[in-house]
Amino acid sequence: MNRRSPDQHTGWCGRDHRCGLGEHRSDEIVVDLPGRARAVLVRVRTAAGREHAEMRVRVALAPGEVAARRQLVGLLGDLHQAVTRAAVTARRRPRRAA
Repeated sequence: MNRRSPDQHTGWCGRDHRCGLGEHRSDEIVVDLPGRARAVLVRVRTAAGREHAEMRVRVALAPGEVAARRQLVGLLGDLHQAVTRAAVTARRRPRRAA
């Protein structure tokens, strides 16, 4: 993977006010289901050179307490699975001896 020094812009960098304090941030990628849900994803490279995905999710909850709690349990389970899958994929693998 081609890593640049932390102070250089990347191809995905927004190159505006979002780049500050040593960070580089992409434009927001938005998935919007009006009245139901909205998700925003931003790619971030820190001053140390580490890259992250930053996500915000907003989901409309059912009006009843029991149904809303059921939704939250399902949402947390799905988020746990997605974050775990991404973290395992991103884990550095040891190099094989030649």
